[in-house]
Amino acid sequence: MRILLTGFEPFGGNAINSSEQVVLALRGQRLSGIELHTAILPVDYERGPSTLLQVVETVQPDVVLCLGEARGRMRISIERVAINLLDFRLADNRGHQIVDAPVVAGGPAAYFATLPVRAMLHALVAEDIPAELSLSAGAFLCNQVAYVLLRHISERRRPYRAGFIHLPVTPEQAAREPAPVASMSLETMRHGLQVVIGVLAAPTLVENDAAIAGPEGYGLPVAG
Repeated sequence: MRILLTGFEPFGGNAINSSEQVVLALRGQRLSGIELHTAILPVDYERGPSTLLQVVETVQPDVVLCLGEARGRMRISIERVAINLLDFRLADNRGHQIVDAPVVAGGPAAYFATLPVRAMLHALVAEDIPAELSLSAGAFLCNQVAYVLLRHISERRRPYRAGFIHLPVTPEQAAREPAPVASMSLETMRHGLQVVIGVLAAPTLVENDAAIAGPEGYGLPVAG
């Protein structure tokens, strides 16, 4: 199975992005039955989504799993929905600060992730790794790339599955914050992503979770 794992470069004046750190920690690791490809995306309203789609079309993966950082999160957050909204609380790395705009004008209100999110959650909890299902990926670059990716899959009828996970900051990042901030060790997050990748490489789990999803169907757009 060919899996593409992506993270984001640091943003907001910070020197570290936990999603980038996890991707780099997993890059080059040999995982049984898995051909793992990795990429770091720019935190750029214009270049982030286009870079992701370029890598996807080059790699032609079976699964795309995008990672991002979310300050304040206490758990590995598996996102269920990407929404058609850009509302940046801070500027991206090129100074864009989009407010109350659609990701794609006239596009569906949202897309569901096409990954076995419930099976991923159960596998993480079974390993005593703090994890949760989260409703949406927010309204910043993380949500934007997830929406663009899921739209790309839906419109072009690509056969791969895709989704997004938000990660807490690392303890090193939290130590630099002026106020207390929840964090998670890089090793715990690295192990958590190995667990998730194991789930994604198990076809029976994917099929079972897709059946549980019901008629709403992972990957189908939400009318809007």
